[in-house]
Amino acid sequence: MKNFNYHQSTKILFGKGRISELAEVVLQYGSKVLLVTTKAANPSLVQQYTRVRAILTSNGISVAHYDGVIPNPTIEVISAGALMARKFGAEVIVGLGGGSSMDTAKAISVEATHPGTSWDYLFYKTPQPDPSKLLPIIAVSTTSGTGSQVTQVAVVTNTKTRDKSALYNNILYPQVCIVDPELMVTVPKFVTATTGFDVLCHAFESTINPGTGAYVDLLAWEAISIVVANLPKLLDNLEDSETRENMAYADTLAGLCIANAGVTLPHGMGMAVSGMYPQVAHGEALAILYPACLEFTWEYAVPQFARLATILNPHLKSFSDREAAWQSRDEIVKFLKLIGLHKKLSDVGMPEGEIEDLAKQCMVLPDYKGNPRVATAEEMVHLVKQSY
Repeated sequence: MKNFNYHQSTKILFGKGRISELAEVVLQYGSKVLLVTTKAANPSLVQQYTRVRAILTSNGISVAHYDGVIPNPTIEVISAGALMARKFGAEVIVGLGGGSSMDTAKAISVEATHPGTSWDYLFYKTPQPDPSKLLPIIAVSTTSGTGSQVTQVAVVTNTKTRDKSALYNNILYPQVCIVDPELMVTVPKFVTATTGFDVLCHAFESTINPGTGAYVDLLAWEAISIVVANLPKLLDNLEDSETRENMAYADTLAGLCIANAGVTLPHGMGMAVSGMYPQVAHGEALAILYPACLEFTWEYAVPQFARLATILNPHLKSFSDREAAWQSRDEIVKFLKLIGLHKKLSDVGMPEGEIEDLAKQCMVLPDYKGNPRVATAEEMVHLVKQSY
């Protein structure tokens, strides 16, 4: 067994009904909360936000509600939230929602306590945020995907440069996360599918990243098996509470994996897609790119690709590892069709004339360098063309 590292500083409260403990958690850090969410676009969200706010206020906690979060949150979105946090004198930030809300909460914590904007503190810039200044983060996940509740990442989009990047620092782990499957039963079908597929991608890419290790492997393959067994079933019955709970567990496992190992080629490309075309959901971008990425990579990590293929199709267990790995692309396509996410870049509004521009953007983030086979500029163009 090779050496490995594993770090996790977020306290995880997992299980049905755990949202009732939110006030008790918050009061460990302060009594003035900035609640960060998307706008309540339907009655179920209104009810959810009202319930959470009531849990806080009934325990003597003052709440300012910032509901300006959007998918693929932008610099401007974060700046507006940071301004509200400063004016209110927030002592704690609660990010309630999917990855966009939780990432925004982390980025607001930085911008509200530091000069400049969140974009000034991306992972490759100096100086990095001062941990003594940050506002504590409580992450409350409401989707079974992204894993942001247990990661040190906050993804940000710069609309002017069409660039999607990230703050990445161990000081950005939420202090506490609450993963309550009861908050997830009203998530619509498309969001359930895209975030669910993101879970599989997080877990699988962590197994082929150089930063993987025995503990990550243990969590990752469990998460992948849970997604394959539960996501199609959940999409047939969105109110199945047991299946929601299983997916929430898989999401948490996969989040722990990427926090310690990291992602690879598809995620770097997927970030570029959403940066240039904000209408494309993150999990949707991954679904578009995965077939080409698997075809490009499988020969360079045969044991992992074989294991993925046999989880997707147990009949392949009688095949050799190389034969099963070769089938991984076809098996992922079958799975994507099953969950309604088999599509191309041309289906989501990408102009054909921007193929080379997107390929260049796919090489901005370093994720592709962690892939078992590292794409050249020419190969990246080919991958985008395949996905188009």
